[in-house]
Order: sequence, then C-alpha cells, then structure tokens
Amino acid sequence: MKNTLKLIRNTLDKTLLSLCGFALILMVVTVTWQVFSRYILNDPSSFTDELSRYTMIWLGLLGAAYLFGQQKHLAITLLPSKLSPKANYLLQVFIQLLVLVFVLLAMLKGGSALVGRTLQQFSPALQIPMAYVYMILPISAVIISLYILLNLVDGHANKD
Repeated sequence: MKNTLKLIRNTLDKTLLSLCGFALILMVVTVTWQVFSRYILNDPSSFTDELSRYTMIWLGLLGAAYLFGQQKHLAITLLPSKLSPKANYLLQVFIQLLVLVFVLLAMLKGGSALVGRTLQQFSPALQIPMAYVYMILPISAVIISLYILLNLVDGHANKD
C-alpha cells in the first residue's frame, strides 16, 4: 500500500513538473516572439500576449498544486513549533481538511460552474473557448485534493 501511494505521488510530481516545464518554455517562446515581432519586424503578433497570459495562469495553478504536494506552500509555522507532536498532528489534519473544503467548494465547484458558463465565450485573439482557460481550476482542485489525501495518509503513517 505504501509503495503504491509513493508511486502515485512520484508520478503526479513528475507529470506536474513536466507540464510546468512545458508551460514555462511556451511562455519564454511566445514572449520572445512578441518582442522580436514588435521591435524587429515592426509587426506585433496578435496572439502571443494572450497565449502567454493564459499559459501563466495554468503555470501558476499547476505550480501551486505541486508545491502543495511538496508541503512547501506558504504557511505560518509559529503555532506548530510550540505544540506537542500529537497536538501538531491534529492541527495538521485540521488544516488539511480545511484546505480540502476550500478546494472542493471554491476551485472544484466554482471552477466547474465557471467552465460551464464560458463554453460559448471565445478569447479575442486565439478564438478558443474561455472554458479552456478556466479548466485549470477544477483540474488543479483534483490534483490538490489528491495531494491532501496523500499528505493525510503520510501524516498518519508518520504519527506513530
């Protein structure tokens, strides 16, 4: 069981890192082309600004999901350092469950509703449905939820 969970975490980590790397490369290429076409060719590209903006949104949310899985997200550590190991474990479980509620309500439910409302709305330059851009909200919600479950299992295994 422990090996299976470790394999799931490693696969998820590698997939997210690959997607983030691809998004970063895509952003560099599109921004470089935008600068080149604007200042060298004097004919600015119309789609690169929009593509790099949407790519940055995906990169930010996928990167945040990855960092959440690594437990390297922003945290205030004053209270956990003062607690006993058992109280600290209970606090971490409470925090993970609180984040899970937020992720499921705001990102999954709200993001899915946003995707549904924007299926017929198209971006100005790329002419793609805006739902494609907003699809990252429910996707990252599922990824963060998986990481929360993995973190809870790891925390319970390491509690003893």
